Amino acid sequence: MSANRRIYNKLLAATCLTIFLSGGLGACSKKNEQDGDKIIHFGNSGEPKSLDPYIATGTWEHQIISDMFEGLTANAADGKTVSGMATSWTTSPDGLVWTFKLRDAKWSDGVPVTADDFVYGWQRLLTMKPPTQYASMLFLVKNAEEVFDGKLPKDTLGIKALDPKTVQVTLEHPASYLLDFLTHPITYPVPKHVVEKYGDNWINPEHIVVNGAYKLEQWSPNDFIYVAKNPKYYDAKNVCLEGVYYYPTQDDIAAERRVKTDRLDIHTNFGGSRREEIDRTMPGYARVSDYNSITYYIFNTKKKPFNDPRVREALSLAIDREFIANEILKGGQKPAYSLVPKGIFNYDFEKVHQDWENMPRAQKLELARKLLKEAGYGPGHPLDFTFSYRNSRDNPRIAPVVQQNWRDIGRDWVNVHIVGNDVQINYDKMQRGDFEVGDAGWVADFNDARNFLYAFETSAGEMNYGKYSNPEFDTYLKQSDFEKDANKRKELIEKAEKIVLKDNAFIPIYFDSSRNLVNPNITGWVDNPNDYHRTKYLCTK
Repeated sequence: MSANRRIYNKLLAATCLTIFLSGGLGACSKKNEQDGDKIIHFGNSGEPKSLDPYIATGTWEHQIISDMFEGLTANAADGKTVSGMATSWTTSPDGLVWTFKLRDAKWSDGVPVTADDFVYGWQRLLTMKPPTQYASMLFLVKNAEEVFDGKLPKDTLGIKALDPKTVQVTLEHPASYLLDFLTHPITYPVPKHVVEKYGDNWINPEHIVVNGAYKLEQWSPNDFIYVAKNPKYYDAKNVCLEGVYYYPTQDDIAAERRVKTDRLDIHTNFGGSRREEIDRTMPGYARVSDYNSITYYIFNTKKKPFNDPRVREALSLAIDREFIANEILKGGQKPAYSLVPKGIFNYDFEKVHQDWENMPRAQKLELARKLLKEAGYGPGHPLDFTFSYRNSRDNPRIAPVVQQNWRDIGRDWVNVHIVGNDVQINYDKMQRGDFEVGDAGWVADFNDARNFLYAFETSAGEMNYGKYSNPEFDTYLKQSDFEKDANKRKELIEKAEKIVLKDNAFIPIYFDSSRNLVNPNITGWVDNPNDYHRTKYLCTK
Protein backbone atom coordinates (compact mmCIF):
# COMPACT_ATOMS: atom_id res chain seq x y z
CA MET A 1 0.00 0.00 0.00
CA SER A 2 1.44 3.40 -0.93
CA ALA A 3 2.12 6.05 1.72
CA ASN A 4 -0.42 8.38 0.09
CA ARG A 5 -3.06 5.66 0.13
CA ARG A 6 -2.42 5.01 3.83
CA ILE A 7 -2.80 8.70 4.62
CA TYR A 8 -6.04 8.79 2.63
CA ASN A 9 -7.44 5.80 4.45
CA LYS A 10 -6.54 7.21 7.88
CA LEU A 11 -8.23 10.51 7.11
CA LEU A 12 -11.25 8.65 5.79
CA ALA A 13 -11.40 6.53 8.95
CA ALA A 14 -11.44 9.64 11.11
CA THR A 15 -14.27 11.06 9.03
CA CYS A 16 -16.13 7.75 9.22
CA LEU A 17 -15.75 7.64 12.98
CA THR A 18 -17.14 11.16 13.42
CA ILE A 19 -20.20 10.16 11.44
CA PHE A 20 -20.30 6.78 13.23
CA LEU A 21 -20.44 8.39 16.66
CA SER A 22 -22.90 11.10 15.67
CA GLY A 23 -25.36 8.57 14.31
CA GLY A 24 -25.41 9.93 10.76
CA LEU A 25 -26.63 7.64 8.03
CA GLY A 26 -24.83 8.85 4.93
CA ALA A 27 -21.45 9.77 3.53
CA CYS A 28 -19.33 6.93 4.85
CA SER A 29 -19.42 3.49 3.26
CA LYS A 30 -17.11 0.54 3.40
CA LYS A 31 -16.80 0.91 -0.36
CA ASN A 32 -13.67 3.00 0.10
CA GLU A 33 -11.32 0.57 -1.56
CA GLN A 34 -9.34 2.33 -4.26
CA ASP A 35 -6.30 1.40 -6.32
CA GLY A 36 -6.97 -2.27 -5.53
CA ASP A 37 -6.71 -1.87 -1.74
CA LYS A 38 -8.90 -4.24 0.29
CA ILE A 39 -9.88 -2.65 3.59
CA ILE A 40 -12.49 -3.82 6.10
CA HIS A 41 -14.11 -2.05 9.05
CA PHE A 42 -14.46 -4.14 12.19
CA GLY A 43 -16.74 -3.34 15.15
CA ASN A 44 -14.69 -4.73 18.01
CA SER A 45 -16.77 -4.24 21.18
CA GLY A 46 -14.35 -2.36 23.46
CA GLU A 47 -11.45 0.06 23.58
CA PRO A 48 -8.13 -1.72 24.27
CA LYS A 49 -6.33 -0.94 27.49
CA SER A 50 -3.11 -2.06 25.86
CA LEU A 51 -1.85 -3.82 22.75
CA ASP A 52 1.16 -5.27 24.54
CA PRO A 53 0.57 -9.06 24.33
CA TYR A 54 1.59 -9.47 27.97
CA ILE A 55 -0.61 -6.72 29.41
CA ALA A 56 -3.88 -7.10 27.49
CA THR A 57 -6.53 -9.42 28.95
CA GLY A 58 -9.71 -8.83 26.92
CA THR A 59 -10.91 -10.75 23.88
CA TRP A 60 -11.35 -7.43 22.05
CA GLU A 61 -7.64 -6.71 22.66
CA HIS A 62 -6.53 -10.20 21.70
CA GLN A 63 -8.42 -9.92 18.40
CA ILE A 64 -6.08 -7.10 17.34
CA ILE A 65 -2.94 -8.45 18.98
CA SER A 66 -3.31 -11.83 17.25
CA ASP A 67 -3.42 -9.98 13.93
CA MET A 68 -0.02 -8.46 14.74
CA PHE A 69 1.86 -11.24 16.53
CA GLU A 70 2.21 -14.99 16.17
CA GLY A 71 3.38 -17.57 18.69
CA LEU A 72 4.87 -21.03 18.33
CA THR A 73 1.41 -22.25 17.33
CA ALA A 74 -1.50 -20.32 15.84
CA ASN A 75 -5.20 -20.59 15.07
CA ALA A 76 -6.56 -21.75 11.72
CA ALA A 77 -9.63 -20.14 10.16
CA ASP A 78 -11.82 -22.65 12.02
CA GLY A 79 -10.14 -21.86 15.35
CA LYS A 80 -8.16 -25.10 15.53
CA THR A 81 -4.51 -25.09 16.53
CA VAL A 82 -1.93 -25.23 13.73
CA SER A 83 1.77 -24.47 13.39
CA GLY A 84 2.80 -20.85 13.75
CA MET A 85 6.38 -19.72 14.17
CA ALA A 86 7.19 -23.37 14.87
CA THR A 87 7.08 -25.77 11.93
CA SER A 88 7.54 -28.94 14.02
CA TRP A 89 7.99 -30.13 17.59
CA THR A 90 8.93 -33.19 19.62
CA THR A 91 8.09 -34.23 23.17
CA SER A 92 10.09 -36.22 25.71
CA PRO A 93 8.57 -39.53 26.91
CA ASP A 94 7.57 -38.00 30.25
CA GLY A 95 5.81 -35.07 28.51
CA LEU A 96 7.94 -32.47 30.30
CA VAL A 97 10.34 -31.31 27.59
CA TRP A 98 9.09 -29.89 24.29
CA THR A 99 11.45 -28.91 21.49
CA PHE A 100 10.23 -26.56 18.74
CA LYS A 101 11.88 -25.89 15.39
CA LEU A 102 11.30 -22.38 14.07
CA ARG A 103 10.56 -21.35 10.51
CA ASP A 104 12.46 -18.63 8.67
CA ALA A 105 10.57 -15.49 9.66
CA LYS A 106 11.32 -11.79 10.13
CA TRP A 107 10.09 -8.96 12.26
CA SER A 108 8.45 -6.18 10.29
CA ASP A 109 11.74 -4.22 10.32
CA GLY A 110 13.54 -7.11 8.61
CA VAL A 111 15.35 -8.47 11.70
CA PRO A 112 15.08 -12.29 11.92
CA VAL A 113 12.73 -13.82 14.50
CA THR A 114 14.86 -16.15 16.64
CA ALA A 115 14.52 -18.43 19.63
CA ASP A 116 15.99 -15.64 21.77
CA ASP A 117 12.86 -13.54 21.13
CA PHE A 118 10.75 -16.21 22.82
CA VAL A 119 13.19 -16.62 25.72
CA TYR A 120 13.40 -12.86 26.24
CA GLY A 121 9.63 -12.46 25.98
CA TRP A 122 8.73 -15.14 28.51
CA GLN A 123 11.36 -13.86 30.95
CA ARG A 124 10.00 -10.34 30.49
CA LEU A 125 6.43 -11.51 31.17
CA LEU A 126 7.39 -12.93 34.57
CA THR A 127 9.54 -9.99 35.67
CA MET A 128 7.47 -7.00 34.53
CA LYS A 129 6.66 -4.33 37.12
CA PRO A 130 3.88 -3.99 38.00
CA PRO A 131 3.20 -7.72 37.48
CA THR A 132 0.99 -8.62 34.55
CA GLN A 133 -2.42 -10.09 35.33
CA TYR A 134 -2.01 -13.23 33.22
CA ALA A 135 1.53 -14.09 34.36
CA SER A 136 0.39 -16.98 36.57
CA MET A 137 -0.90 -18.82 33.51
CA LEU A 138 2.75 -19.44 32.62
CA PHE A 139 3.42 -21.21 35.92
CA LEU A 140 3.20 -24.55 34.13
CA VAL A 141 6.71 -23.76 32.82
CA LYS A 142 9.62 -24.98 34.96
CA ASN A 143 10.58 -22.45 37.68
CA ALA A 144 8.10 -19.84 36.38
CA GLU A 145 6.45 -19.24 39.74
CA GLU A 146 9.79 -18.89 41.52
CA VAL A 147 11.02 -16.43 38.87
CA PHE A 148 7.80 -14.45 39.21
CA ASP A 149 8.20 -14.33 43.01
CA GLY A 150 11.83 -13.23 42.69
CA LYS A 151 13.13 -16.41 44.32
CA LEU A 152 15.10 -17.51 41.25
CA PRO A 153 16.86 -15.54 38.49
CA LYS A 154 15.06 -15.27 35.19
CA ASP A 155 17.64 -17.36 33.34
CA THR A 156 16.48 -20.43 35.33
CA LEU A 157 13.10 -20.29 33.58
CA GLY A 158 12.31 -23.48 31.66
CA ILE A 159 12.75 -22.03 28.19
CA LYS A 160 16.05 -22.15 26.32
CA ALA A 161 17.35 -21.18 22.90
CA LEU A 162 19.33 -24.25 21.83
CA ASP A 163 20.26 -22.35 18.67
CA PRO A 164 18.64 -19.46 16.74
CA LYS A 165 16.03 -21.79 15.27
CA THR A 166 15.34 -24.12 18.22
CA VAL A 167 13.28 -23.38 21.33
CA GLN A 168 13.21 -25.89 24.18
CA VAL A 169 10.47 -25.62 26.80
CA THR A 170 10.59 -27.59 30.07
CA LEU A 171 7.38 -27.89 32.09
CA GLU A 172 6.63 -28.35 35.77
CA HIS A 173 4.12 -31.03 34.88
CA PRO A 174 2.73 -32.67 31.73
CA ALA A 175 0.25 -30.46 29.87
CA SER A 176 -1.65 -32.15 27.08
CA TYR A 177 -3.13 -28.76 26.20
CA LEU A 178 0.24 -27.06 25.66
CA LEU A 179 -0.10 -26.60 21.90
CA ASP A 180 -3.47 -24.89 22.37
CA PHE A 181 -2.05 -22.80 25.21
CA LEU A 182 0.79 -21.58 22.99
CA THR A 183 -1.69 -19.70 20.81
CA HIS A 184 -2.36 -17.34 23.75
CA PRO A 185 -0.79 -13.85 23.49
CA ILE A 186 1.20 -14.23 26.72
CA THR A 187 3.36 -16.80 24.90
CA TYR A 188 4.06 -14.63 21.84
CA PRO A 189 7.62 -13.50 21.17
CA VAL A 190 8.47 -9.81 21.46
CA PRO A 191 11.30 -8.00 19.62
CA LYS A 192 14.08 -7.70 22.16
CA HIS A 193 15.96 -5.13 20.07
CA VAL A 194 12.94 -2.79 20.08
CA VAL A 195 11.62 -3.36 23.63
CA GLU A 196 15.07 -2.68 25.12
CA LYS A 197 15.40 0.49 23.05
CA TYR A 198 11.99 2.04 23.72
CA GLY A 199 10.80 0.42 26.95
CA ASP A 200 7.06 0.66 27.55
CA ASN A 201 6.75 2.84 24.42
CA TRP A 202 7.80 0.00 22.15
CA ILE A 203 4.12 -0.71 21.38
CA ASN A 204 3.51 2.82 19.98
CA PRO A 205 2.79 2.92 16.23
CA GLU A 206 6.02 4.82 15.50
CA HIS A 207 8.17 2.16 17.23
CA ILE A 208 6.39 -1.18 17.08
CA VAL A 209 7.67 -4.08 15.05
CA VAL A 210 5.66 -7.29 14.70
CA ASN A 211 5.97 -10.81 13.37
CA GLY A 212 2.31 -11.30 12.41
CA ALA A 213 0.19 -10.59 9.38
CA TYR A 214 -0.53 -6.93 10.22
CA LYS A 215 1.35 -3.98 11.68
CA LEU A 216 -0.09 -1.22 13.86
CA GLU A 217 -0.18 2.00 11.84
CA GLN A 218 -2.40 4.30 13.87
CA TRP A 219 -4.19 4.29 17.22
CA SER A 220 -6.56 7.13 17.96
CA PRO A 221 -7.78 6.30 21.50
CA ASN A 222 -11.54 5.73 21.75
CA ASP A 223 -11.78 6.36 18.00
CA PHE A 224 -10.15 3.67 15.88
CA ILE A 225 -7.12 1.44 15.42
CA TYR A 226 -5.71 0.83 11.97
CA VAL A 227 -3.47 -2.13 11.12
CA ALA A 228 -1.88 -2.56 7.69
CA LYS A 229 -0.64 -5.70 5.98
CA ASN A 230 2.90 -6.60 7.03
CA PRO A 231 4.93 -7.33 3.86
CA LYS A 232 7.61 -9.08 5.95
CA TYR A 233 5.16 -11.70 7.27
CA TYR A 234 6.28 -15.16 6.17
CA ASP A 235 2.91 -15.92 4.58
CA ALA A 236 2.14 -12.41 3.29
CA LYS A 237 1.40 -13.71 -0.21
CA ASN A 238 -1.69 -15.48 1.15
CA VAL A 239 -2.96 -12.51 3.19
CA CYS A 240 -5.74 -10.86 1.20
CA LEU A 241 -6.70 -7.74 3.16
CA GLU A 242 -4.49 -4.68 2.91
CA GLY A 243 -5.74 -3.30 6.20
CA VAL A 244 -8.29 -3.43 9.00
CA TYR A 245 -9.93 -0.59 10.94
CA TYR A 246 -11.04 -1.58 14.43
CA TYR A 247 -13.67 0.52 16.24
CA PRO A 248 -14.81 0.35 19.89
CA THR A 249 -18.53 -0.45 19.45
CA GLN A 250 -20.30 -1.03 22.75
CA ASP A 251 -23.69 0.09 21.42
CA ASP A 252 -24.89 -3.02 19.58
CA ILE A 253 -27.97 -1.38 18.06
CA ALA A 254 -25.93 1.51 16.67
CA ALA A 255 -23.34 -0.93 15.34
CA GLU A 256 -26.09 -3.04 13.73
CA ARG A 257 -27.30 0.04 11.84
CA ARG A 258 -23.79 0.71 10.59
CA VAL A 259 -23.36 -2.86 9.38
CA LYS A 260 -26.71 -2.57 7.61
CA THR A 261 -25.65 0.66 5.87
CA ASP A 262 -22.22 -0.70 4.86
CA ARG A 263 -20.20 1.41 7.28
CA LEU A 264 -19.05 -1.66 9.20
CA ASP A 265 -18.27 -5.02 7.64
CA ILE A 266 -18.26 -6.96 10.91
CA HIS A 267 -19.58 -6.44 14.43
CA THR A 268 -18.81 -8.90 17.23
CA ASN A 269 -22.23 -9.05 18.86
CA PHE A 270 -25.95 -8.58 18.51
CA GLY A 271 -28.77 -9.13 20.95
CA GLY A 272 -30.55 -12.46 20.57
CA SER A 273 -33.91 -10.71 20.59
CA ARG A 274 -32.81 -8.96 17.39
CA ARG A 275 -32.23 -12.21 15.47
CA GLU A 276 -35.63 -12.39 13.73
CA GLU A 277 -35.47 -8.74 12.64
CA ILE A 278 -31.88 -9.10 11.44
CA ASP A 279 -32.71 -12.21 9.41
CA ARG A 280 -35.65 -10.38 7.85
CA THR A 281 -33.86 -7.14 6.95
CA MET A 282 -30.26 -8.38 6.62
CA PRO A 283 -30.43 -11.98 5.36
CA GLY A 284 -27.14 -13.81 5.63
CA TYR A 285 -25.52 -11.41 8.11
CA ALA A 286 -26.24 -13.15 11.43
CA ARG A 287 -23.68 -15.78 12.40
CA VAL A 288 -24.53 -17.78 15.56
CA SER A 289 -22.44 -20.58 17.04
CA ASP A 290 -21.82 -22.46 20.29
CA TYR A 291 -19.17 -20.69 22.35
CA ASN A 292 -16.76 -21.83 25.06
CA SER A 293 -17.72 -18.97 27.35
CA ILE A 294 -19.65 -18.28 30.53
CA THR A 295 -21.18 -15.12 31.99
CA TYR A 296 -21.07 -15.16 35.77
CA TYR A 297 -21.29 -12.84 38.76
CA ILE A 298 -18.44 -12.73 41.20
CA PHE A 299 -18.46 -12.00 44.93
CA ASN A 300 -15.76 -10.00 46.65
CA THR A 301 -15.10 -12.61 49.31
CA LYS A 302 -12.82 -10.20 51.20
CA LYS A 303 -15.73 -7.87 51.98
CA LYS A 304 -18.54 -8.53 54.43
CA PRO A 305 -21.11 -9.99 54.05
CA PHE A 306 -19.78 -11.83 50.98
CA ASN A 307 -17.30 -13.74 53.06
CA ASP A 308 -20.38 -15.64 54.30
CA PRO A 309 -21.22 -18.60 51.98
CA ARG A 310 -24.87 -18.48 53.12
CA VAL A 311 -25.27 -14.99 51.69
CA ARG A 312 -23.58 -16.02 48.45
CA GLU A 313 -25.78 -19.08 48.03
CA ALA A 314 -28.96 -17.14 48.78
CA LEU A 315 -28.21 -14.64 46.02
CA SER A 316 -27.36 -17.43 43.58
CA LEU A 317 -30.59 -19.30 44.38
CA ALA A 318 -32.68 -16.23 43.54
CA ILE A 319 -31.43 -15.81 39.95
CA ASP A 320 -33.99 -16.97 37.37
CA ARG A 321 -31.51 -18.19 34.78
CA GLU A 322 -34.15 -19.80 32.55
CA PHE A 323 -36.05 -16.52 32.22
CA ILE A 324 -32.85 -14.62 31.44
CA ALA A 325 -31.68 -17.08 28.77
CA ASN A 326 -35.02 -17.92 27.17
CA GLU A 327 -37.03 -14.71 27.50
CA ILE A 328 -34.47 -11.90 27.67
CA LEU A 329 -31.48 -13.08 25.64
CA LYS A 330 -33.05 -15.45 23.08
CA GLY A 331 -29.73 -15.89 21.31
CA GLY A 332 -28.81 -19.51 21.90
CA GLN A 333 -27.54 -18.95 25.46
CA LYS A 334 -28.05 -21.75 27.99
CA PRO A 335 -28.81 -21.38 31.72
CA ALA A 336 -25.68 -22.13 33.75
CA TYR A 337 -25.49 -24.03 37.03
CA SER A 338 -21.79 -24.90 36.74
CA LEU A 339 -18.57 -23.33 35.49
CA VAL A 340 -17.14 -25.38 32.61
CA PRO A 341 -19.05 -25.18 29.29
CA LYS A 342 -20.30 -28.22 27.42
CA GLY A 343 -17.90 -27.78 24.49
CA ILE A 344 -14.72 -28.38 26.51
CA PHE A 345 -12.79 -31.51 25.56
CA ASN A 346 -12.66 -34.57 27.84
CA TYR A 347 -15.02 -33.24 30.50
CA ASP A 348 -18.34 -34.60 31.76
CA PHE A 349 -20.45 -31.46 31.68
CA GLU A 350 -23.55 -33.27 32.99
CA LYS A 351 -21.83 -34.56 36.15
CA VAL A 352 -21.09 -31.20 37.77
CA HIS A 353 -23.82 -28.70 38.69
CA GLN A 354 -25.59 -27.08 41.63
CA ASP A 355 -27.66 -29.63 43.59
CA TRP A 356 -30.68 -27.36 43.51
CA GLU A 357 -30.62 -26.80 39.73
CA ASN A 358 -34.04 -28.41 39.14
CA MET A 359 -35.71 -27.12 42.29
CA PRO A 360 -38.92 -25.09 41.59
CA ARG A 361 -38.30 -21.36 41.81
CA ALA A 362 -40.64 -20.92 44.81
CA GLN A 363 -38.59 -23.43 46.78
CA LYS A 364 -35.35 -21.72 45.74
CA LEU A 365 -36.63 -18.40 47.09
CA GLU A 366 -37.78 -20.06 50.30
CA LEU A 367 -34.32 -21.58 50.77
CA ALA A 368 -32.73 -18.18 49.99
CA ARG A 369 -34.78 -16.55 52.75
CA LYS A 370 -33.79 -19.28 55.19
CA LEU A 371 -30.09 -18.77 54.44
CA LEU A 372 -30.29 -14.98 54.70
CA LYS A 373 -32.16 -15.25 58.00
CA GLU A 374 -29.42 -17.53 59.35
CA ALA A 375 -26.87 -14.93 58.25
CA GLY A 376 -28.73 -12.19 60.15
CA TYR A 377 -30.69 -10.51 57.36
CA GLY A 378 -34.39 -9.92 56.83
CA PRO A 379 -37.10 -7.26 57.28
CA GLY A 380 -35.68 -4.44 59.37
CA HIS A 381 -32.13 -5.45 58.48
CA PRO A 382 -32.05 -5.98 54.70
CA LEU A 383 -28.98 -7.11 52.80
CA ASP A 384 -27.74 -3.91 51.14
CA PHE A 385 -25.13 -4.00 48.37
CA THR A 386 -24.11 -2.71 44.94
CA PHE A 387 -24.03 -4.81 41.79
CA SER A 388 -21.60 -3.52 39.13
CA TYR A 389 -22.18 -4.62 35.55
CA ARG A 390 -20.57 -4.11 32.14
CA ASN A 391 -22.16 -1.56 29.82
CA SER A 392 -21.79 -3.86 26.84
CA ARG A 393 -23.60 -6.56 24.93
CA ASP A 394 -26.75 -7.73 26.76
CA ASN A 395 -25.54 -6.92 30.27
CA PRO A 396 -27.51 -3.64 30.69
CA ARG A 397 -30.72 -5.51 29.81
CA ILE A 398 -30.04 -8.27 32.31
CA ALA A 399 -29.03 -6.09 35.28
CA PRO A 400 -32.52 -4.81 36.20
CA VAL A 401 -33.93 -8.34 35.81
CA VAL A 402 -31.36 -9.67 38.26
CA GLN A 403 -32.07 -6.75 40.59
CA GLN A 404 -35.73 -7.78 40.65
CA ASN A 405 -34.78 -11.46 41.10
CA TRP A 406 -32.95 -10.55 44.30
CA ARG A 407 -35.87 -8.43 45.49
CA ASP A 408 -38.11 -11.46 44.92
CA ILE A 409 -36.52 -13.07 47.95
CA GLY A 410 -38.91 -10.94 49.95
CA ARG A 411 -40.01 -7.41 50.65
CA ASP A 412 -37.38 -5.60 52.73
CA TRP A 413 -35.02 -8.58 52.57
CA VAL A 414 -32.64 -7.27 49.89
CA ASN A 415 -31.76 -3.73 48.83
CA VAL A 416 -29.55 -3.81 45.73
CA HIS A 417 -28.15 -0.87 43.77
CA ILE A 418 -27.05 -1.46 40.16
CA VAL A 419 -24.24 0.53 38.52
CA GLY A 420 -23.07 0.19 34.92
CA ASN A 421 -19.44 0.70 33.90
CA ASP A 422 -17.40 0.67 30.72
CA VAL A 423 -16.08 -2.86 30.15
CA GLN A 424 -12.45 -2.10 30.93
CA ILE A 425 -13.33 0.06 33.93
CA ASN A 426 -15.53 -2.71 35.33
CA TYR A 427 -12.71 -5.27 35.08
CA ASP A 428 -10.14 -2.84 36.47
CA LYS A 429 -12.33 -2.26 39.53
CA MET A 430 -12.78 -5.98 40.10
CA GLN A 431 -9.05 -6.60 39.78
CA ARG A 432 -8.44 -3.91 42.41
CA GLY A 433 -11.11 -5.37 44.70
CA ASP A 434 -13.20 -2.21 44.38
CA PHE A 435 -16.59 -3.93 44.17
CA GLU A 436 -19.11 -6.01 46.12
CA VAL A 437 -20.82 -8.13 43.44
CA GLY A 438 -19.56 -7.81 39.87
CA ASP A 439 -20.49 -8.95 36.39
CA ALA A 440 -17.83 -10.89 34.48
CA GLY A 441 -17.33 -13.24 31.60
CA TRP A 442 -14.73 -15.91 30.94
CA VAL A 443 -13.80 -17.13 27.48
CA ALA A 444 -11.63 -20.23 27.06
CA ASP A 445 -7.97 -19.30 26.53
CA PHE A 446 -7.47 -22.90 25.45
CA ASN A 447 -9.82 -25.86 25.21
CA ASP A 448 -9.33 -27.47 28.60
CA ALA A 449 -11.43 -27.38 31.78
CA ARG A 450 -8.34 -26.35 33.77
CA ASN A 451 -8.50 -22.90 32.17
CA PHE A 452 -11.92 -22.12 33.69
CA LEU A 453 -10.93 -23.32 37.16
CA TYR A 454 -7.81 -21.13 36.95
CA ALA A 455 -9.96 -18.05 37.64
CA PHE A 456 -10.59 -19.30 41.21
CA GLU A 457 -7.11 -20.54 42.05
CA THR A 458 -5.39 -18.72 44.90
CA SER A 459 -2.27 -18.15 42.78
CA ALA A 460 -4.27 -16.54 39.93
CA GLY A 461 -3.76 -13.13 41.54
CA GLU A 462 -5.75 -10.30 39.93
CA MET A 463 -7.50 -12.71 37.57
CA ASN A 464 -9.13 -14.23 40.66
CA TYR A 465 -11.41 -11.20 40.96
CA GLY A 466 -13.17 -12.25 44.16
CA LYS A 467 -9.96 -13.39 45.93
CA TYR A 468 -11.57 -16.77 46.58
CA SER A 469 -9.22 -19.22 48.25
CA ASN A 470 -9.77 -22.83 49.28
CA PRO A 471 -6.74 -25.07 49.96
CA GLU A 472 -8.65 -28.25 49.03
CA PHE A 473 -9.66 -26.70 45.68
CA ASP A 474 -6.05 -25.69 45.00
CA THR A 475 -4.82 -29.15 45.94
CA TYR A 476 -7.11 -30.93 43.47
CA LEU A 477 -6.01 -28.60 40.69
CA LYS A 478 -2.36 -29.13 41.54
CA GLN A 479 -2.86 -32.90 41.54
CA SER A 480 -4.61 -32.69 38.17
CA ASP A 481 -1.56 -30.92 36.75
CA PHE A 482 0.65 -33.90 37.54
CA GLU A 483 -1.84 -36.64 36.65
CA LYS A 484 -0.95 -38.31 33.34
CA ASP A 485 -4.05 -40.50 33.10
CA ALA A 486 -6.69 -38.42 31.26
CA ASN A 487 -9.67 -39.91 33.08
CA LYS A 488 -8.12 -39.54 36.53
CA ARG A 489 -7.13 -35.98 35.68
CA LYS A 490 -10.71 -35.21 34.62
CA GLU A 491 -12.02 -36.60 37.94
CA LEU A 492 -9.66 -34.34 39.91
CA ILE A 493 -10.80 -31.24 38.00
CA GLU A 494 -14.44 -32.27 38.54
CA LYS A 495 -13.79 -32.50 42.29
CA ALA A 496 -12.31 -29.01 42.22
CA GLU A 497 -15.30 -27.60 40.36
CA LYS A 498 -17.70 -29.20 42.84
CA ILE A 499 -15.87 -27.42 45.67
CA VAL A 500 -16.09 -23.97 44.11
CA LEU A 501 -19.78 -24.57 43.40
CA LYS A 502 -20.44 -25.75 46.96
CA ASP A 503 -18.68 -22.64 48.26
CA ASN A 504 -20.79 -20.49 45.91
CA ALA A 505 -17.74 -18.36 45.14
CA PHE A 506 -19.58 -17.10 42.07
CA ILE A 507 -23.02 -17.15 40.45
CA PRO A 508 -23.07 -18.93 37.08
CA ILE A 509 -25.62 -17.13 34.91
CA TYR A 510 -25.49 -18.51 31.38
CA PHE A 511 -23.27 -20.23 28.87
CA ASP A 512 -22.95 -17.84 25.98
CA SER A 513 -23.22 -18.21 22.22
CA SER A 514 -21.15 -16.28 19.73
CA ARG A 515 -23.27 -13.87 17.72
CA ASN A 516 -21.55 -11.92 14.99
CA LEU A 517 -22.79 -9.73 12.16
CA VAL A 518 -20.74 -10.44 9.05
CA ASN A 519 -21.35 -8.89 5.65
CA PRO A 520 -21.91 -11.75 3.17
CA ASN A 521 -19.28 -10.13 0.95
CA ILE A 522 -16.66 -11.10 3.52
CA THR A 523 -15.12 -14.48 2.71
CA GLY A 524 -13.04 -16.78 4.93
CA TRP A 525 -15.19 -16.41 8.06
CA VAL A 526 -15.67 -19.78 9.78
CA ASP A 527 -17.93 -20.14 12.83
CA ASN A 528 -16.19 -21.99 15.67
CA PRO A 529 -16.67 -22.54 19.45
CA ASN A 530 -13.63 -20.41 20.31
CA ASP A 531 -14.96 -17.50 18.22
CA TYR A 532 -11.45 -16.94 16.83
CA HIS A 533 -11.50 -15.06 13.54
CA ARG A 534 -8.00 -14.02 12.48
CA THR A 535 -8.35 -11.43 9.75
CA LYS A 536 -5.43 -12.86 7.79
CA TYR A 537 -7.91 -15.49 6.59
CA LEU A 538 -10.56 -12.96 5.56
CA CYS A 539 -11.08 -11.35 2.17
CA THR A 540 -13.74 -9.43 0.25
CA LYS A 541 -15.61 -10.51 -2.85
